Amino acid sequence: MAVRPRIWIGIDVGKAAHHSCVVDEQGKVCWSSRMNNDQRAIESIIDRARATGAERVWAIDLISPLAAVLITVLLAAGEQVVYVPGRTVATMTGVFRGEGKTDAKDARVIADTARMKTDLQPVTAPDELIAELTGLSAYRADLMDDWVAGVNRLRAMLASIFPTLEAAFDYSSRSPLILVSGLCTAAEIRAAGIDGIATFLAENGAWAKGVDKIAAAAVSAAGAQDVAVPAEAATAALIKRSAAKLLDLDREIKDLDKQIAVVFRQHPHASIIESMPGMGPHLGTEFLVATGGDLTAFSTSGRLASYAGLVPVPRDSGRVTGNLHRPKRFNRRLRRVFYMAALSAIRRDGPSRTFYQRKRDERQVHTQALLALSRRLVDVLWALLRDGRPFTEQPPGAVPATASA
Repeated sequence: MAVRPRIWIGIDVGKAAHHSCVVDEQGKVCWSSRMNNDQRAIESIIDRARATGAERVWAIDLISPLAAVLITVLLAAGEQVVYVPGRTVATMTGVFRGEGKTDAKDARVIADTARMKTDLQPVTAPDELIAELTGLSAYRADLMDDWVAGVNRLRAMLASIFPTLEAAFDYSSRSPLILVSGLCTAAEIRAAGIDGIATFLAENGAWAKGVDKIAAAAVSAAGAQDVAVPAEAATAALIKRSAAKLLDLDREIKDLDKQIAVVFRQHPHASIIESMPGMGPHLGTEFLVATGGDLTAFSTSGRLASYAGLVPVPRDSGRVTGNLHRPKRFNRRLRRVFYMAALSAIRRDGPSRTFYQRKRDERQVHTQALLALSRRLVDVLWALLRDGRPFTEQPPGAVPATASA
């Protein structure tokens, strides 16, 4: 087989195996092959691609941890790798393959898309610190999913046997979880009484200042129910087991948050990011993970805002111009970072709250004002990182009114 001047290798990333498809400059398929998701198999495909084309562009549809070994081996071999977003692949699928789906067809769509589009994002090796934060952040997100599901499951079971107690507390807090980990039926609470409940809570680490209030509320809830529903004992045992698991999960999340904060603060931009109103170690970590920790790809704050979906896009047609709409393609993780930062920043007096209130006075609804503030926070943070200085409420270069001439 003659060596082609240039080829594109599309890879449909999978868990146990990937499928690769190679096309030349005319879009002709050179070969298509399945490879296991391991280093030696990937290196074998690289050797085959080098024998096929003098210049090679590898295109992948995932840059998640699932593709970590693939990306690492390709970059270590000095290959050029680009990222084809899943939405783009879905759009191009109808153009190239019509109906029907196989891994081989997906790989060809990815290769043809890379051949036709010259503005795809190059894939680079992640910084070691960013890679560590990415793993920690992903694990925390999984734990939070488990937490939300666990709390919802516990509330549903508790409502089925003791609805008054379910409505009395917020079970995303530790103290109510401690209560139902040992006492979760009306009969148990009546038997324990206020003193017994208070002792149980105190011995198991409940918040000391809230013990008496929780005990009184629990006894009050028990006074509203005398009946025992069918299978109450079995359900109560499940509630206690679920509450114990949630307490362990809460501790794991808090320990993980401390670990994330320690790692985050090792980044050279950490102090600047944390100085921003509304930004802390958690949102700072999300920001670094979403941007790769490097703003060289964002030459202006507008590009960063556009990546976060905070810049409207035109939807003009014919004589209709200036028709702006919310974007559909953006990094939702980054958008959430700035939205949550804005939500936190308006809780205290300062320039963020002043800006938000000005937007409300302009008759913008709460969400619109928050999005406007989110866009402003992008500008501020980008400028701070560009200049390498922390946030201050006093504008740079401003001279205090009390300063003498």
